[in-house]
Amino acid sequence: MWTSRTKQDLIIEVWEKLDCESVGATEIEAIESAVEARFGNGAVESPMAIARLLADEGAELRHAEILALFVRRMTSAPHIEAIRSIPQITDLRTAMAALDYISRTRQRFVTAKDRIALQHLNAELVALRERLSATAANPRAPSSIRSEFLEIAEWLSIFIQSPEIYDRWIKLRLDSADFKSRFPDFDGNKTI
Repeated sequence: MWTSRTKQDLIIEVWEKLDCESVGATEIEAIESAVEARFGNGAVESPMAIARLLADEGAELRHAEILALFVRRMTSAPHIEAIRSIPQITDLRTAMAALDYISRTRQRFVTAKDRIALQHLNAELVALRERLSATAANPRAPSSIRSEFLEIAEWLSIFIQSPEIYDRWIKLRLDSADFKSRFPDFDGNKTI
Protein backbone atom coordinates (compact mmCIF):
# COMPACT_ATOMS: atom_id res chain seq x y z
CA MET A 1 0.00 0.00 0.00
CA TRP A 2 2.70 2.52 1.01
CA THR A 3 5.69 3.10 -1.25
CA SER A 4 8.00 5.05 1.07
CA ARG A 5 11.25 3.43 2.13
CA THR A 6 12.04 5.64 5.13
CA LYS A 7 10.02 6.49 8.17
CA GLN A 8 10.10 10.23 7.46
CA ASP A 9 8.95 9.68 3.88
CA LEU A 10 6.15 7.41 5.10
CA ILE A 11 4.93 10.06 7.56
CA ILE A 12 4.74 12.59 4.74
CA GLU A 13 3.16 10.08 2.35
CA VAL A 14 0.39 9.18 4.83
CA TRP A 15 -0.24 12.87 5.56
CA GLU A 16 -0.56 13.59 1.85
CA LYS A 17 -2.95 10.64 1.37
CA LEU A 18 -5.09 11.90 4.25
CA ASP A 19 -5.58 15.08 2.20
CA CYS A 20 -6.50 17.11 5.27
CA GLU A 21 -6.50 20.86 5.73
CA SER A 22 -4.87 20.62 9.15
CA VAL A 23 -3.24 17.98 11.33
CA GLY A 24 -4.51 17.05 14.78
CA ALA A 25 -4.73 13.99 17.01
CA THR A 26 -6.72 11.85 14.55
CA GLU A 27 -4.23 12.39 11.74
CA ILE A 28 -1.23 11.83 14.02
CA GLU A 29 -2.74 8.52 15.21
CA ALA A 30 -3.35 7.42 11.60
CA ILE A 31 0.27 8.21 10.75
CA GLU A 32 1.49 6.33 13.85
CA SER A 33 -0.54 3.28 12.81
CA ALA A 34 1.02 3.28 9.34
CA VAL A 35 4.53 3.70 10.74
CA GLU A 36 3.98 0.90 13.26
CA ALA A 37 2.57 -1.44 10.58
CA ARG A 38 5.51 -0.77 8.28
CA PHE A 39 8.48 -0.39 10.65
CA GLY A 40 7.34 -1.81 14.01
CA ASN A 41 6.36 -0.28 17.34
CA GLY A 42 9.88 0.92 18.14
CA ALA A 43 9.88 3.17 15.08
CA VAL A 44 6.87 5.21 16.14
CA GLU A 45 7.86 8.78 17.01
CA SER A 46 6.16 10.92 19.62
CA PRO A 47 3.16 12.98 18.43
CA MET A 48 5.29 16.10 18.85
CA ALA A 49 8.08 14.75 16.62
CA ILE A 50 5.61 13.78 13.89
CA ALA A 51 3.93 17.19 14.12
CA ARG A 52 7.30 18.95 13.86
CA LEU A 53 8.18 17.00 10.70
CA LEU A 54 4.80 17.77 9.15
CA ALA A 55 5.04 21.45 10.08
CA ASP A 56 8.41 21.57 8.31
CA GLU A 57 6.60 20.21 5.25
CA GLY A 58 3.98 22.95 5.45
CA ALA A 59 1.20 21.28 7.43
CA GLU A 60 -1.09 23.46 9.48
CA LEU A 61 -1.20 22.01 13.00
CA ARG A 62 -4.01 21.86 15.50
CA HIS A 63 -1.58 22.39 18.36
CA ALA A 64 -4.01 21.94 21.24
CA GLU A 65 -5.08 18.49 20.02
CA ILE A 66 -1.52 17.33 19.43
CA LEU A 67 -0.40 18.59 22.83
CA ALA A 68 -3.38 16.90 24.52
CA LEU A 69 -2.53 13.61 22.78
CA PHE A 70 1.09 13.88 23.90
CA VAL A 71 0.15 14.73 27.49
CA ARG A 72 -2.44 11.96 27.65
CA ARG A 73 0.13 9.41 26.54
CA MET A 74 2.87 10.64 28.82
CA THR A 75 0.72 10.75 31.93
CA SER A 76 -0.79 7.33 31.28
CA ALA A 77 2.50 5.66 30.45
CA PRO A 78 3.38 3.07 33.12
CA HIS A 79 7.03 4.11 33.22
CA ILE A 80 6.22 7.65 34.34
CA GLU A 81 5.49 6.55 37.90
CA ALA A 82 8.76 4.61 38.07
CA ILE A 83 10.68 7.69 36.93
CA ARG A 84 8.79 9.96 39.34
CA SER A 85 9.73 7.56 42.15
CA ILE A 86 13.48 8.09 41.81
CA PRO A 87 14.63 8.73 45.39
CA GLN A 88 15.69 12.26 46.22
CA ILE A 89 19.43 12.87 46.28
CA THR A 90 20.71 14.95 49.17
CA ASP A 91 24.18 13.49 49.70
CA LEU A 92 26.48 10.62 48.67
CA ARG A 93 24.52 8.05 50.68
CA THR A 94 21.18 8.90 49.14
CA ALA A 95 22.83 9.08 45.71
CA MET A 96 23.99 5.48 46.09
CA ALA A 97 20.44 4.39 46.90
CA ALA A 98 18.98 6.46 44.06
CA LEU A 99 21.43 5.08 41.51
CA ASP A 100 20.70 1.55 42.65
CA TYR A 101 16.98 2.24 42.08
CA ILE A 102 17.73 3.89 38.72
CA SER A 103 19.85 0.93 37.62
CA ARG A 104 17.11 -1.58 38.50
CA THR A 105 14.47 0.58 36.80
CA ARG A 106 16.59 0.93 33.68
CA GLN A 107 17.10 -2.83 33.56
CA ARG A 108 13.31 -3.36 33.70
CA PHE A 109 12.92 -0.99 30.75
CA VAL A 110 15.70 -2.77 28.81
CA THR A 111 14.13 -6.18 29.48
CA ALA A 112 10.74 -4.86 28.33
CA LYS A 113 12.43 -3.30 25.25
CA ASP A 114 10.67 -0.05 26.14
CA ARG A 115 12.64 2.48 24.12
CA ILE A 116 10.35 5.36 25.09
CA ALA A 117 10.75 4.64 28.80
CA LEU A 118 14.53 4.51 28.39
CA GLN A 119 14.48 7.87 26.59
CA HIS A 120 12.39 9.43 29.36
CA LEU A 121 14.64 7.96 32.06
CA ASN A 122 17.71 9.29 30.28
CA ALA A 123 16.15 12.75 29.94
CA GLU A 124 15.31 12.76 33.66
CA LEU A 125 18.89 11.75 34.53
CA VAL A 126 20.34 14.50 32.34
CA ALA A 127 18.07 17.04 34.06
CA LEU A 128 19.04 15.68 37.49
CA ARG A 129 22.73 15.91 36.62
CA GLU A 130 22.24 19.51 35.50
CA ARG A 131 20.48 20.42 38.76
CA LEU A 132 23.25 18.85 40.80
CA SER A 133 25.92 20.58 38.71
CA ALA A 134 24.16 23.93 39.16
CA THR A 135 24.15 23.49 42.94
CA ALA A 136 27.80 22.42 42.85
CA ALA A 137 28.64 25.60 40.94
CA ASN A 138 26.71 27.85 43.34
CA PRO A 139 29.23 29.71 45.52
CA ARG A 140 26.51 30.28 48.15
CA ALA A 141 26.04 26.54 48.75
CA PRO A 142 28.09 24.99 51.55
CA SER A 143 31.40 23.61 50.28
CA SER A 144 30.61 20.09 51.51
CA ILE A 145 27.36 20.04 49.49
CA ARG A 146 29.10 21.51 46.45
CA SER A 147 31.80 18.87 46.61
CA GLU A 148 29.35 15.98 47.04
CA PHE A 149 26.99 17.21 44.30
CA LEU A 150 29.91 17.61 41.90
CA GLU A 151 30.92 14.02 42.64
CA ILE A 152 27.36 12.74 42.21
CA ALA A 153 27.01 14.64 38.92
CA GLU A 154 30.10 12.76 37.71
CA TRP A 155 28.49 9.45 38.75
CA LEU A 156 25.39 10.36 36.76
CA SER A 157 27.51 11.31 33.74
CA ILE A 158 29.11 7.87 33.75
CA PHE A 159 25.73 6.18 34.22
CA ILE A 160 24.15 8.17 31.37
CA GLN A 161 27.05 7.52 28.99
CA SER A 162 27.74 3.87 29.86
CA PRO A 163 25.14 2.31 32.16
CA GLU A 164 26.52 -1.17 31.41
CA ILE A 165 29.83 -0.39 33.12
CA TYR A 166 28.51 1.83 35.90
CA ASP A 167 28.44 -0.86 38.63
CA ARG A 168 32.09 -1.80 38.04
CA TRP A 169 33.11 1.83 37.67
CA ILE A 170 31.50 2.98 40.93
CA LYS A 171 33.23 0.21 42.90
CA LEU A 172 36.57 1.33 41.50
CA ARG A 173 35.73 4.97 42.16
CA LEU A 174 34.77 4.35 45.80
CA ASP A 175 38.02 2.45 46.33
CA SER A 176 40.19 5.11 44.69
CA ALA A 177 42.64 7.16 46.75
CA ASP A 178 41.22 10.37 45.30
CA PHE A 179 37.69 9.56 46.47
CA LYS A 180 38.82 8.40 49.90
CA SER A 181 40.85 11.57 50.41
CA ARG A 182 37.93 13.80 49.38
CA PHE A 183 35.27 11.90 51.35
CA PRO A 184 37.06 10.08 54.21
CA ASP A 185 33.88 9.54 56.24
CA PHE A 186 31.86 7.95 53.44
CA ASP A 187 31.19 4.22 53.68
CA GLY A 188 29.80 3.08 50.35
CA ASN A 189 28.54 -0.15 51.88
CA LYS A 190 25.99 1.71 53.99
CA THR A 191 23.00 3.04 52.12
CA ILE A 192 19.65 4.21 53.39
